[in-house]
Amino acid sequence: MAARKTPKLSAAEKAKAAADAHQTVARNRKAFHDYHIEERIEAGLALSGTEVKALRMGRASLVDGWVEFDAGEAWLQGVHIPEYAQGTWTNHAPRRRRRLLLHKSQIVKLAVKSRAKGYTVIPLELYFIRGRAKVEIALARGKQEWDKRQALREKQDAREAQRAMSLRRHR
Repeated sequence: MAARKTPKLSAAEKAKAAADAHQTVARNRKAFHDYHIEERIEAGLALSGTEVKALRMGRASLVDGWVEFDAGEAWLQGVHIPEYAQGTWTNHAPRRRRRLLLHKSQIVKLAVKSRAKGYTVIPLELYFIRGRAKVEIALARGKQEWDKRQALREKQDAREAQRAMSLRRHR
């Protein structure tokens, strides 16, 4: 059987592949410790010019963020995008609320589900795809203190089991 050769990519094809790549700006790792993630949705962001430039520099924090629903629209609150260093009077407020670009049915579904006790909608990841800023949001249920301790214990047990198996393999 003849081996297939992969065709060489032209410079334009390489540039397009690089532009289409998923370029992560910020992740909310604390969310996985504090919440049970139930449903994930990708949403667009309505941003100003200096916010986009600050994000392209790789600067943002999602730790204190949440999603709020108001008059049929979804808003991202508490996310910190620092001011753009070369910005002038047109700079943005670092913690302003930002509109999420979602379909009406998605907004309604998330708004109804987030009204239940213990549920909220939080941002998990902020990234660029094809030059557009996107945020992955999730419907999440808050963990109790004992849930967090149990999850840490399970992680530690799995790590110890993996370590023991790798030691056994190397003997």
